[in-house]
This record gives sequence, C-alpha cells and structure tokens, in this order.
Amino acid sequence: MKTPDGAPIRVVLADDERMVRTALRAILEAEPEFEVAGEASTGAQAVSVVRELRPDVVLMDVRMPEVDGIRATEQILRTVAEPPRIVVVTTFENDSYVYDALRAGASGFLLKRADADELVQAVRLVARSDSLLFPAAVRALAAQHAAARRTAPAWVARLSGREADVLRLMATGLTNAEIADRIGVGPATVKTHVASVLAKTGTRDRTQAVIAAYEAGFVGG
Repeated sequence: MKTPDGAPIRVVLADDERMVRTALRAILEAEPEFEVAGEASTGAQAVSVVRELRPDVVLMDVRMPEVDGIRATEQILRTVAEPPRIVVVTTFENDSYVYDALRAGASGFLLKRADADELVQAVRLVARSDSLLFPAAVRALAAQHAAARRTAPAWVARLSGREADVLRLMATGLTNAEIADRIGVGPATVKTHVASVLAKTGTRDRTQAVIAAYEAGFVGG
C-alpha cells in the first residue's frame, strides 16, 4: 500500500537506542511501500524532525530523554498542521504510559518484541486508518483506565442509532468493509458514519473515539 497519490508511506523513527532505530529502518526499507524519512533520539528531536519532514507515520518510543514520547505526541498533534499518525513503541502492553500516549492522541501501539511482519502491518494499518491497531489490547487498556461512570457526555445523545452501531463495531476492531458487511450497507456509507462519529465525539481517529466510548461507559461497561 502507498499513499493515495502513489508515493511511499514516509516514516520517522523516534527512539533513544540507535540499534532499535537501525533495526526498524532495515525492516521498513525492505518494503518498497515505505520510506524512512528521518530519525530522532529524543522526544524534542522528534517534534523538530516531524515539523521539518512532515511524515505520514511516526514510530515513537515512550521513554526518551528530554521530552518523553507522550509529551512529544501532544506537541506534534498540537503544533503540526495535518499531523502524522503516531504509533507508540513500548516494551509492555499494559504500561500506563501506553494509555497516556493513546489519550494524548497516538493512533495505536506496537510492542518492541513484535516481528517484522507485525511491524509492517502496523504501519500499514495506521496509514490506512480504517481499523484499530491491536484492538483487543487497546480495549483492555481503555477498560482498565476508564474514568468512573457518571453522567454520559453530551455526544452520546447526539449519535444516531446507526452511528451508535458503527461506534460499537469500531470498538471491536472491525474495518469499514467488515462493518459494512455486518450492517448491510456500502463501505462509503460506513465511512460517512465514521466521520460523523469522530465529529460528534470530538476525536481525531478511531482509537480516540473508542477510548472516548469506554470512558463514557458507552461500550465495555
């Protein structure tokens, strides 16, 4: 898969360990659909490199000197026009840092022990952005860290019945095509519903919408 204009998916690698960056680069550059546009060894560097190079995807280590991956994610999403998708790279999937990074706007996470095929698929998924990256683990983190259920936020009442169905299916990790098959409509219609769900929940992407749904008690409760 390449970007809609046929160009390679441009990736920035942010990790304080040179060996990790070298390994990630080797895996991605073995695939013609990817281009490693740049590297960063600190969170502050990552912000600067992203502003300069405008990649499509960032692989962001959580724990880095100067500025950690969570703060770097926040800064990128706050200050970069049309920001990239950010994948948090971590050692432990139940690390509270991972959930903080997802809440800060990361689109998913990748375990450092993932193999080459998993890495390639992860970058493809977030670049395409019609499915969650490791949805079961995202759901587990969201359920574990969900805020106390009080009054549902206003956006819950604003969802149409079909939008509510789509959000629940998004939370299971289904793609647009799979959701379309499940509810008997075309993929273009699902895409429209997903866009409306993101607008009404005030979220940037599917991962953020699912987290919002868990924290509102809309799913998982």
